[in-house]
Amino acid sequence: MMAASGATAAAGDGMDQHEVGQEQYDTLIAQCRYADTGKAKCRAAVREMYRVGTTDRRLDCRTYSGVTVCGTLRLSKSERACVRDSQAKGISFRRAEVECYALS
Repeated sequence: MMAASGATAAAGDGMDQHEVGQEQYDTLIAQCRYADTGKAKCRAAVREMYRVGTTDRRLDCRTYSGVTVCGTLRLSKSERACVRDSQAKGISFRRAEVECYALS
């Protein structure tokens, strides 16, 4: 499941807020600075979808090139093209996804 506006979603049916740890929540909010769809819209979606509580050990958080993100990233068309190009050059999908989201 993926939230609108570059926010991310983890497990759940989308009806209740998903509980994540404070550090995870901070990462989700911080990664909105890279969202092509608008920072404020992204942050609002994170606040709507997540609440601070117990750390979710299943939430996919990763760091590449000094950038940490969590969850499934909503990539723009150009970011998806960047990922394909990077993979063709031998970069792993996970690394390409983060780098293209944050650095392109």
